[in-house]
Amino acid sequence: MSQKMISRRKALSVLGFGAALGFTLSSALEPLEAEAQEATGTAATPAEATGTHGMQRRQGRRTHRHERRHTRRTGQPATPAAAAPPQ
Repeated sequence: MSQKMISRRKALSVLGFGAALGFTLSSALEPLEAEAQEATGTAATPAEATGTHGMQRRQGRRTHRHERRHTRRTGQPATPAAAAPPQ
């Protein structure tokens, strides 16, 4: 019974090649999002159109932060138009 030894360099190169092959195949085998929607006949859901719950919470916090900053700087409460960050 003979044992075959593999060097660390050879093992790492084999693992690297396997990882690269895995990433390549996973992206090649997945259908594109547009193709998947076309195949199912569905467009973006209402939640995706308005953002997720976490995104809405973040936007609310950001708006509140801008309003507070405006109030501190000017001494006047912020109007909704002034509180909106520039796009």
